[in-house]
Amino acid sequence: MTNKNILLIRKQLDKLDNSFLDLVKKRTKLVDKVLSNKRYKKDIIDNKRIEIIIKNIKRKSKQKNIDPKITEQIWKAMIKAYIQYEYRNFKK
Repeated sequence: MTNKNILLIRKQLDKLDNSFLDLVKKRTKLVDKVLSNKRYKKDIIDNKRIEIIIKNIKRKSKQKNIDPKITEQIWKAMIKAYIQYEYRNFKK
């Protein structure tokens, strides 16, 4: 693979990253709505829900022929980041 090819692919990756940022913004707005409906800090972590999300992501990843280890790591990191975000922004 030539340097030119790598640069073209990296340009595509950068464009995709910008799309990811748009999705993160949309997701954050939804998390804000959920957070505003939580009455107590103890409601921030819902382990049963997290378990279901990870299980579904792994299943859907396999269906879409994506390495489920990649998506599981991404979702666990994202969930952890949003839990921290909710703790920082909880106002009750």
